[in-house]
Amino acid sequence: MIIEKAEEVLEKHELCNHCLGRLFAKLGKGTNEDRGKAIRFVLNMERSARGLAPIDEPEECELCENVFERIPYLVERMIEISKGIEFDTFLVGSRFPEETREKEHSLWEEFGIETAEPINREFNRELGKAFGRATGKETSKNPDVVFIVEPYSGGVELQINPVYVYGRYRKLVRGIPQTPLPDFEDSVASIICRPFSRAFKGKCVFKGAGREDVDVRTLGNGRPFIVEVKRPKRRKVGLEKIAEEINSSGKVEVLNLRFVSSGEAEEVLTKNHRKEYLALVLVEEGVTPEEAENVARKLRGLEIHQRTPWRVRKARADKVRVRKVYEAEAKWLDEKHFELHLVTDGGLYIKELISGDKGRTRPSVTDLLGKKAWCERLDVLNILDERPRFQNVE
Repeated sequence: MIIEKAEEVLEKHELCNHCLGRLFAKLGKGTNEDRGKAIRFVLNMERSARGLAPIDEPEECELCENVFERIPYLVERMIEISKGIEFDTFLVGSRFPEETREKEHSLWEEFGIETAEPINREFNRELGKAFGRATGKETSKNPDVVFIVEPYSGGVELQINPVYVYGRYRKLVRGIPQTPLPDFEDSVASIICRPFSRAFKGKCVFKGAGREDVDVRTLGNGRPFIVEVKRPKRRKVGLEKIAEEINSSGKVEVLNLRFVSSGEAEEVLTKNHRKEYLALVLVEEGVTPEEAENVARKLRGLEIHQRTPWRVRKARADKVRVRKVYEAEAKWLDEKHFELHLVTDGGLYIKELISGDKGRTRPSVTDLLGKKAWCERLDVLNILDERPRFQNVE
Protein backbone atom coordinates (compact mmCIF):
# COMPACT_ATOMS: atom_id res chain seq x y z
CA MET A 1 0.00 0.00 0.00
CA ILE A 2 2.81 2.45 0.88
CA ILE A 3 4.78 1.69 -2.27
CA GLU A 4 1.70 1.96 -4.48
CA LYS A 5 0.76 5.31 -2.94
CA ALA A 6 4.34 6.59 -3.25
CA GLU A 7 4.44 5.58 -6.94
CA GLU A 8 1.13 7.32 -7.55
CA VAL A 9 2.51 10.52 -6.02
CA LEU A 10 5.93 10.42 -7.68
CA GLU A 11 4.48 9.84 -11.12
CA LYS A 12 2.84 13.29 -10.85
CA HIS A 13 5.16 15.25 -8.53
CA GLU A 14 8.94 15.60 -8.23
CA LEU A 15 9.70 15.23 -4.51
CA CYS A 16 12.96 14.97 -2.59
CA ASN A 17 13.43 12.15 -0.10
CA HIS A 18 12.53 14.47 2.79
CA CYS A 19 9.16 15.37 1.29
CA LEU A 20 8.47 11.81 0.12
CA GLY A 21 9.25 10.32 3.54
CA ARG A 22 7.23 13.02 5.29
CA LEU A 23 4.05 11.78 3.55
CA PHE A 24 4.38 8.62 5.66
CA ALA A 25 5.91 10.21 8.79
CA LYS A 26 3.45 8.53 11.16
CA LEU A 27 4.48 5.06 10.02
CA GLY A 28 7.58 3.40 11.48
CA LYS A 29 10.64 5.04 12.98
CA GLY A 30 13.62 7.01 11.70
CA THR A 31 14.03 10.30 9.87
CA ASN A 32 11.81 11.32 7.00
CA GLU A 33 14.83 11.47 4.70
CA ASP A 34 15.76 7.86 5.53
CA ARG A 35 12.12 6.83 5.17
CA GLY A 36 11.97 8.52 1.76
CA LYS A 37 15.20 6.84 0.61
CA ALA A 38 13.91 3.42 1.68
CA ILE A 39 10.54 3.88 -0.05
CA ARG A 40 12.19 5.10 -3.25
CA PHE A 41 14.68 2.20 -3.16
CA VAL A 42 11.97 -0.49 -2.82
CA LEU A 43 9.75 1.25 -5.37
CA ASN A 44 12.53 1.35 -7.96
CA MET A 45 13.31 -2.33 -7.37
CA GLU A 46 9.67 -3.16 -8.11
CA ARG A 47 9.63 -0.88 -11.16
CA SER A 48 12.77 -2.52 -12.44
CA ALA A 49 11.10 -5.92 -12.11
CA ARG A 50 8.21 -4.54 -14.18
CA GLY A 51 10.55 -3.13 -16.78
CA LEU A 52 9.86 0.49 -15.80
CA ALA A 53 12.37 3.32 -15.42
CA PRO A 54 13.34 4.34 -11.88
CA ILE A 55 11.99 7.53 -10.32
CA ASP A 56 15.14 9.12 -8.93
CA GLU A 57 15.36 12.04 -6.53
CA PRO A 58 15.01 15.27 -8.56
CA GLU A 59 17.63 18.00 -8.69
CA GLU A 60 15.06 20.37 -7.20
CA CYS A 61 12.04 19.36 -5.15
CA GLU A 62 8.88 21.05 -6.40
CA LEU A 63 7.47 21.23 -2.87
CA CYS A 64 10.32 22.39 -0.59
CA GLU A 65 12.76 23.68 -3.26
CA ASN A 66 15.58 21.78 -1.49
CA VAL A 67 15.22 23.86 1.64
CA PHE A 68 16.80 21.16 3.81
CA GLU A 69 20.11 21.78 2.03
CA ARG A 70 20.12 25.24 3.66
CA ILE A 71 20.41 23.80 7.16
CA PRO A 72 24.24 24.12 7.45
CA TYR A 73 24.03 27.78 6.42
CA LEU A 74 21.22 28.45 8.89
CA VAL A 75 23.17 26.79 11.70
CA GLU A 76 26.00 29.23 11.07
CA ARG A 77 23.55 32.13 11.15
CA MET A 78 22.14 30.89 14.47
CA ILE A 79 25.62 30.60 15.96
CA GLU A 80 26.46 34.11 14.76
CA ILE A 81 23.30 35.75 16.12
CA SER A 82 23.62 34.05 19.53
CA LYS A 83 27.26 34.98 20.00
CA GLY A 84 27.80 36.49 23.45
CA ILE A 85 24.54 35.04 24.84
CA GLU A 86 24.89 32.47 27.62
CA PHE A 87 22.44 29.57 27.27
CA ASP A 88 22.29 25.79 27.57
CA THR A 89 18.91 24.92 26.07
CA PHE A 90 17.05 26.07 22.98
CA LEU A 91 14.10 25.51 20.67
CA VAL A 92 13.73 26.17 16.96
CA GLY A 93 10.69 27.56 15.20
CA SER A 94 10.29 28.44 11.53
CA ARG A 95 8.13 30.61 9.31
CA PHE A 96 7.38 28.93 5.99
CA PRO A 97 5.63 30.86 3.21
CA GLU A 98 1.88 30.35 3.00
CA GLU A 99 2.36 29.13 -0.58
CA THR A 100 4.52 26.21 0.57
CA ARG A 101 2.04 25.15 3.23
CA GLU A 102 -0.85 25.37 0.77
CA LYS A 103 1.00 23.19 -1.77
CA GLU A 104 1.65 20.62 0.95
CA HIS A 105 -1.99 20.47 2.05
CA SER A 106 -3.14 20.22 -1.57
CA LEU A 107 -0.83 17.24 -2.05
CA TRP A 108 -2.30 15.47 1.01
CA GLU A 109 -5.84 16.07 -0.22
CA GLU A 110 -5.07 15.06 -3.80
CA PHE A 111 -3.89 11.60 -2.75
CA GLY A 112 -5.90 11.12 0.45
CA ILE A 113 -2.80 10.98 2.64
CA GLU A 114 -3.44 10.91 6.41
CA THR A 115 0.00 9.84 7.66
CA ALA A 116 1.97 13.03 6.90
CA GLU A 117 3.46 15.72 9.12
CA PRO A 118 3.89 19.41 8.23
CA ILE A 119 7.12 20.57 6.64
CA ASN A 120 7.87 23.07 9.40
CA ARG A 121 7.79 20.33 12.05
CA GLU A 122 10.40 18.25 10.25
CA PHE A 123 12.49 21.28 9.41
CA ASN A 124 12.52 22.51 13.02
CA ARG A 125 13.54 19.07 14.23
CA GLU A 126 16.37 18.61 11.70
CA LEU A 127 17.68 22.16 12.15
CA GLY A 128 17.59 21.70 15.92
CA LYS A 129 19.57 18.45 15.71
CA ALA A 130 22.16 20.08 13.46
CA PHE A 131 22.52 23.09 15.77
CA GLY A 132 22.83 20.79 18.79
CA ARG A 133 25.60 18.79 17.12
CA ALA A 134 27.46 21.97 16.19
CA THR A 135 27.22 23.64 19.62
CA GLY A 136 26.62 20.95 22.24
CA LYS A 137 23.40 22.70 23.29
CA GLU A 138 20.22 20.74 24.02
CA THR A 139 16.60 21.24 23.08
CA SER A 140 14.04 21.75 25.86
CA LYS A 141 10.33 22.43 26.26
CA ASN A 142 11.31 25.30 28.57
CA PRO A 143 14.34 26.64 26.74
CA ASP A 144 16.71 29.47 27.56
CA VAL A 145 16.40 30.81 24.00
CA VAL A 146 14.20 30.30 20.94
CA PHE A 147 15.38 30.71 17.35
CA ILE A 148 12.73 31.74 14.80
CA VAL A 149 14.04 31.03 11.32
CA GLU A 150 12.84 32.09 7.89
CA PRO A 151 14.29 29.18 5.88
CA TYR A 152 14.33 30.76 2.41
CA SER A 153 15.43 34.30 3.22
CA GLY A 154 17.92 33.17 5.87
CA GLY A 155 16.49 35.50 8.49
CA VAL A 156 17.01 34.41 12.11
CA GLU A 157 15.30 35.99 15.11
CA LEU A 158 16.56 35.24 18.62
CA GLN A 159 14.13 35.27 21.54
CA ILE A 160 15.90 35.20 24.90
CA ASN A 161 13.59 33.90 27.59
CA PRO A 162 13.57 35.64 30.98
CA VAL A 163 15.25 34.42 34.14
CA TYR A 164 13.08 34.29 37.25
CA VAL A 165 14.52 34.50 40.77
CA TYR A 166 12.51 34.08 43.96
CA GLY A 167 13.48 35.65 47.26
CA ARG A 168 12.21 37.44 50.37
CA TYR A 169 13.17 40.96 51.32
CA ARG A 170 13.36 42.82 54.59
CA LYS A 171 12.95 46.59 54.47
CA LEU A 172 15.01 47.70 57.44
CA VAL A 173 14.32 51.44 57.37
CA ARG A 174 11.34 53.69 57.00
CA GLY A 175 11.09 56.32 54.30
CA ILE A 176 11.67 54.30 51.13
CA PRO A 177 8.90 53.07 48.81
CA GLN A 178 8.69 49.53 47.46
CA THR A 179 8.85 50.75 43.84
CA PRO A 180 10.32 54.00 42.45
CA LEU A 181 8.39 57.17 43.23
CA PRO A 182 9.08 60.85 42.53
CA ASP A 183 11.01 62.64 45.29
CA PHE A 184 12.56 59.39 46.53
CA GLU A 185 16.17 58.62 45.66
CA ASP A 186 15.87 54.89 46.31
CA SER A 187 13.28 52.14 46.50
CA VAL A 188 13.27 48.49 47.48
CA ALA A 189 12.98 47.62 43.78
CA SER A 190 15.92 49.78 42.67
CA ILE A 191 18.20 48.54 45.46
CA ILE A 192 17.41 44.93 44.50
CA CYS A 193 17.41 45.38 40.72
CA ARG A 194 20.71 47.20 40.26
CA PRO A 195 22.96 44.21 41.05
CA PHE A 196 20.63 41.83 39.19
CA SER A 197 20.81 43.92 36.02
CA ARG A 198 24.60 44.12 36.19
CA ALA A 199 25.09 40.42 36.88
CA PHE A 200 22.68 39.07 34.29
CA LYS A 201 23.23 41.89 31.76
CA GLY A 202 19.50 42.26 31.21
CA LYS A 203 16.55 44.42 32.23
CA CYS A 204 15.33 43.68 35.76
CA VAL A 205 11.64 43.86 36.70
CA PHE A 206 10.78 43.64 40.41
CA LYS A 207 7.44 42.14 41.52
CA GLY A 208 6.51 42.00 45.20
CA ALA A 209 3.89 39.72 46.76
CA GLY A 210 1.95 42.67 48.16
CA ARG A 211 3.43 45.94 49.32
CA GLU A 212 3.98 48.09 52.39
CA ASP A 213 3.73 51.87 52.75
CA VAL A 214 6.77 54.11 52.55
CA ASP A 215 6.84 54.57 56.34
CA VAL A 216 6.44 50.84 57.14
CA ARG A 217 9.28 48.41 57.73
CA THR A 218 9.14 44.74 56.69
CA LEU A 219 11.06 42.50 59.10
CA GLY A 220 11.09 38.85 60.19
CA ASN A 221 11.09 36.32 57.37
CA GLY A 222 10.59 39.04 54.77
CA ARG A 223 8.13 39.66 51.96
CA PRO A 224 8.22 37.22 49.01
CA PHE A 225 9.22 38.76 45.69
CA ILE A 226 10.13 37.77 42.15
CA VAL A 227 12.80 39.31 39.99
CA GLU A 228 12.26 38.83 36.27
CA VAL A 229 15.35 39.54 34.18
CA LYS A 230 14.37 40.17 30.56
CA ARG A 231 16.74 39.28 27.70
CA PRO A 232 19.64 38.27 29.97
CA LYS A 233 22.99 37.82 28.26
CA ARG A 234 24.19 35.80 31.24
CA ARG A 235 22.31 33.05 33.08
CA LYS A 236 24.96 31.32 35.21
CA VAL A 237 25.15 33.89 37.96
CA GLY A 238 26.02 33.40 41.62
CA LEU A 239 22.99 34.56 43.61
CA GLU A 240 25.02 34.66 46.83
CA LYS A 241 27.13 37.54 45.53
CA ILE A 242 24.03 39.44 44.46
CA ALA A 243 22.56 38.98 47.94
CA GLU A 244 25.77 40.26 49.55
CA GLU A 245 25.69 43.43 47.45
CA ILE A 246 22.02 44.13 48.23
CA ASN A 247 22.46 43.42 51.93
CA SER A 248 25.40 45.81 52.15
CA SER A 249 22.98 48.69 51.43
CA GLY A 250 21.89 48.74 55.06
CA LYS A 251 18.36 49.49 53.87
CA VAL A 252 17.20 46.21 52.33
CA GLU A 253 18.14 42.60 52.97
CA VAL A 254 17.26 39.64 50.77
CA LEU A 255 16.91 36.01 51.84
CA ASN A 256 16.57 32.60 50.16
CA LEU A 257 17.34 33.67 46.59
CA ARG A 258 16.78 30.82 44.13
CA PHE A 259 15.94 30.31 40.47
CA VAL A 260 12.32 29.41 39.71
CA SER A 261 10.17 28.71 36.66
CA SER A 262 7.65 31.19 35.29
CA GLY A 263 4.86 29.02 36.73
CA GLU A 264 6.39 29.07 40.21
CA ALA A 265 6.87 32.83 39.94
CA GLU A 266 3.19 33.34 39.12
CA GLU A 267 2.15 31.17 42.07
CA VAL A 268 4.26 33.24 44.47
CA LEU A 269 2.71 36.48 43.27
CA THR A 270 -0.91 35.30 43.31
CA LYS A 271 -0.90 33.46 46.64
CA ASN A 272 -2.73 35.33 49.42
CA HIS A 273 -0.42 35.26 52.42
CA ARG A 274 -1.46 35.98 55.99
CA LYS A 275 0.60 38.69 57.63
CA GLU A 276 1.86 39.43 61.11
CA TYR A 277 2.03 43.10 62.18
CA LEU A 278 3.13 45.22 65.09
CA ALA A 279 1.34 48.58 65.30
CA LEU A 280 1.90 51.45 67.70
CA VAL A 281 -1.55 52.86 68.46
CA LEU A 282 -2.06 56.46 69.59
CA VAL A 283 -5.20 57.41 71.52
CA GLU A 284 -5.15 61.16 72.21
CA GLU A 285 -8.04 60.94 74.70
CA GLY A 286 -6.10 58.38 76.71
CA VAL A 287 -6.25 54.60 77.04
CA THR A 288 -6.02 52.21 80.00
CA PRO A 289 -4.40 48.75 80.05
CA GLU A 290 -7.87 47.21 80.39
CA GLU A 291 -9.19 49.08 77.34
CA ALA A 292 -6.21 48.01 75.25
CA GLU A 293 -6.65 44.34 76.25
CA ASN A 294 -10.39 44.55 75.60
CA VAL A 295 -9.78 45.80 72.04
CA ALA A 296 -7.41 42.90 71.35
CA ARG A 297 -9.90 40.38 72.74
CA LYS A 298 -12.70 41.71 70.52
CA LEU A 299 -10.50 41.71 67.42
CA ARG A 300 -9.61 38.00 67.66
CA GLY A 301 -11.45 36.06 64.95
CA LEU A 302 -13.31 39.19 63.79
CA GLU A 303 -14.36 39.76 60.18
CA ILE A 304 -13.58 43.26 58.93
CA HIS A 305 -15.54 44.95 56.14
CA GLN A 306 -13.18 47.41 54.56
CA ARG A 307 -14.03 49.78 51.76
CA THR A 308 -11.03 50.82 49.69
CA PRO A 309 -9.16 53.31 51.88
CA TRP A 310 -9.57 57.00 51.09
CA ARG A 311 -5.82 57.48 50.66
CA VAL A 312 -5.53 54.84 47.88
CA ARG A 313 -8.93 55.23 46.25
CA LYS A 314 -7.42 56.60 43.02
CA ALA A 315 -5.10 53.62 42.62
CA ARG A 316 -7.45 50.79 43.70
CA ALA A 317 -10.94 49.74 42.69
CA ASP A 318 -13.50 51.21 45.08
CA LYS A 319 -15.15 48.19 46.67
CA VAL A 320 -15.72 46.55 50.03
CA ARG A 321 -13.33 43.74 50.92
CA VAL A 322 -13.96 41.26 53.71
CA ARG A 323 -10.83 40.27 55.64
CA LYS A 324 -10.28 38.49 58.93
CA VAL A 325 -8.20 39.16 62.04
CA TYR A 326 -6.93 35.80 63.32
CA GLU A 327 -4.96 36.80 66.37
CA ALA A 328 -4.53 39.99 68.39
CA GLU A 329 -2.54 40.89 71.48
CA ALA A 330 -2.19 44.27 73.18
CA LYS A 331 0.69 45.68 75.22
CA TRP A 332 -0.09 48.91 77.08
CA LEU A 333 2.80 51.42 77.01
CA ASP A 334 1.56 54.69 78.54
CA GLU A 335 -1.56 56.81 78.95
CA LYS A 336 -1.82 57.41 75.20
CA HIS A 337 -0.09 54.45 73.57
CA PHE A 338 -0.36 50.71 73.27
CA GLU A 339 1.12 48.16 70.89
CA LEU A 340 -1.20 45.96 68.88
CA HIS A 341 0.23 42.67 67.66
CA LEU A 342 -1.91 41.19 64.86
CA VAL A 343 -2.15 38.29 62.44
CA THR A 344 -4.59 39.00 59.60
CA ASP A 345 -5.53 38.09 56.06
CA GLY A 346 -3.40 39.63 53.38
CA GLY A 347 -4.95 42.73 51.87
CA LEU A 348 -6.25 44.15 55.15
CA TYR A 349 -5.16 47.79 55.54
CA ILE A 350 -3.92 47.99 59.14
CA LYS A 351 -3.77 51.78 59.45
CA GLU A 352 -7.44 51.97 58.49
CA LEU A 353 -8.28 49.01 60.74
CA ILE A 354 -7.09 51.23 63.59
CA SER A 355 -8.48 54.62 62.53
CA GLY A 356 -11.71 53.45 60.91
CA ASP A 357 -11.02 55.70 57.90
CA LYS A 358 -14.10 57.86 58.61
CA GLY A 359 -16.35 54.81 58.70
CA ARG A 360 -14.97 53.09 55.60
CA THR A 361 -13.53 50.25 57.76
CA ARG A 362 -15.93 48.53 60.20
CA PRO A 363 -15.44 47.53 62.89
CA SER A 364 -12.21 49.34 63.69
CA VAL A 365 -10.09 49.91 66.78
CA THR A 366 -11.71 53.37 66.97
CA ASP A 367 -15.15 51.71 67.00
CA LEU A 368 -14.17 49.13 69.62
CA LEU A 369 -12.57 51.72 71.91
CA GLY A 370 -15.22 54.36 71.46
CA LYS A 371 -12.33 56.82 71.05
CA LYS A 372 -10.36 58.00 68.03
CA ALA A 373 -7.26 55.89 67.51
CA TRP A 374 -4.41 56.30 65.04
CA CYS A 375 -1.57 54.13 63.81
CA GLU A 376 1.58 56.02 64.75
CA ARG A 377 4.04 53.36 63.59
CA LEU A 378 3.68 50.04 61.75
CA ASP A 379 5.95 47.09 61.02
CA VAL A 380 5.30 43.94 59.02
CA LEU A 381 6.84 41.24 61.19
CA ASN A 382 6.29 38.15 59.04
CA ILE A 383 4.60 36.95 55.89
CA LEU A 384 2.97 33.66 56.83
CA ASP A 385 2.18 30.67 54.64
CA GLU A 386 0.47 28.49 57.25
CA ARG A 387 -1.67 28.87 60.36
CA PRO A 388 0.08 31.69 62.26
CA ARG A 389 1.80 31.66 65.59
CA PHE A 390 3.18 34.83 67.08
CA GLN A 391 6.92 35.29 67.02
CA ASN A 392 8.61 36.72 70.11
CA VAL A 393 8.86 40.47 69.79
CA GLU A 394 11.19 42.49 71.99
